[in-house]
Amino acid sequence: MMRKMFAVVSAAIAAAAFVTAAPASAADSGRTVFLASAVEHADGTVTLPLYRGVSQGRPVWYVVLDASTSNAASKYGVNRSNKLANAKGTAAVQKASSTGGMLNFPASVDFSPARVVVPGPTGFPPAAASPGAVGEAGYSPLIELSDGTVLDAPQLANASGQADKIVSIDTVAMKVTYRETNGFARNKPVRYVSTDSSDPGAAAIEDVTYAPNLNAAPFAGGDGTDSARASLAAFVNGQTGAGNPNRQGLNSALLDGLDPLNNLAWNPSQGRYSPLWDVFPAAWTTAAIAAHRNTVQTAFADVAELAEQGVVTGPGGAPFGAGGFIVVCPIISQG
Repeated sequence: MMRKMFAVVSAAIAAAAFVTAAPASAADSGRTVFLASAVEHADGTVTLPLYRGVSQGRPVWYVVLDASTSNAASKYGVNRSNKLANAKGTAAVQKASSTGGMLNFPASVDFSPARVVVPGPTGFPPAAASPGAVGEAGYSPLIELSDGTVLDAPQLANASGQADKIVSIDTVAMKVTYRETNGFARNKPVRYVSTDSSDPGAAAIEDVTYAPNLNAAPFAGGDGTDSARASLAAFVNGQTGAGNPNRQGLNSALLDGLDPLNNLAWNPSQGRYSPLWDVFPAAWTTAAIAAHRNTVQTAFADVAELAEQGVVTGPGGAPFGAGGFIVVCPIISQG
């Protein structure tokens, strides 16, 4: 399979393209790896089992990262997320069939587009953003099996190309190595993999597949066990500078070429965890910046508290709340 060439129109991010390798650290030995099937590496990548399926007669390759039932989570060695079952019956889930043990997906992904991301004057919002992979009509990384189990099973390669974040793929040994992203969950550092987003701009910035059907997952702003989503805070105007210990945010990601260090509300050991992150864009107020309160944050609950205090708002002074789109980011490890 020939790997496509990608056009990232920005000298500022050409070398790092938003998600960079995590630094090697002796602390890696003390990490909690949630996916039994995953092998993490000190360079900020993870190797996962690869599966072959078919879509409309075409071969596709995919991974499994989360499951709505314990049996499926154990079978695949992945995170259990009960909340994925809440997406059943919506356009956010494809119904997959099985023939001879091979899954058949109704829709696949076009990996051929050239990704374009041009930072704006302050980094975020970008001046231009176009995703490098686009799901076909009906595509979603969520699939429902015949027994009602919902899997987070993003497609990563087919005849049109492969996901940009793939470092290496072996369709004989059936394994793939993929770039991770650094963030925080409940005051602890985590690494996760981004695969899909329901928003084209977010898909371009995250360098993942644009899958608009994901936004049918219930329900925007909902984080309880009756929702398919979990909450994530993403700053849009945090401090910048690669060597700055308080660097954080989408603006820094675009200008510095480093991870945004988003705040995820839950981890896979908790019942309210879901890989479908409902993004809450967060903006420091002018007064907070002037008072030097815009320091790095490591917990979604703390960001929400800052919003209640009026220190943080939504972009442009809007109320802090769900932005109305999803990014799919299964957490691989913590610590």
